[in-house]
Amino acid sequence: MMNDFIFQTGLQVRDYECDLQGIVNNAVYQNYLEHCRHLFLRSAGLDFDKLHNEGIDAVVIKAEVDYKNSLYPGDDFIIQLKIGRKGHLRIVFDQQIIRKSDNLLIVKARITTALIQNGRPVSMEKLPDEFKMAAIKIPEVP
Repeated sequence: MMNDFIFQTGLQVRDYECDLQGIVNNAVYQNYLEHCRHLFLRSAGLDFDKLHNEGIDAVVIKAEVDYKNSLYPGDDFIIQLKIGRKGHLRIVFDQQIIRKSDNLLIVKARITTALIQNGRPVSMEKLPDEFKMAAIKIPEVP
């Protein structure tokens, strides 16, 4: 099911995430995508708190989200992720959300982040070794 995705996690829709139409609110999908990115980065050994305390953050600079279908209360789903680099400053996350019951594509997204240190753009090469080592493994994307 993962194809070329390198990480996935599962969740279930909670009632309060739905709007009056009885479907997941479109803004909630961004929370799902972000949760998956955070779990992935932690699994890769990156400590957000430590990096932030050193003045290093990855901030979302562009979010492209294609809403294909809807999730409903109680739906189990999987969020998948693959990662790429654009130059020395940007990290790109290609993600999708799939409903488990029928393998239906719900959301397809590309989230582009920029690395900043103390509020200024910074290249991956100038970051601490733990981040550099993780970045070396990230392929370049178009």
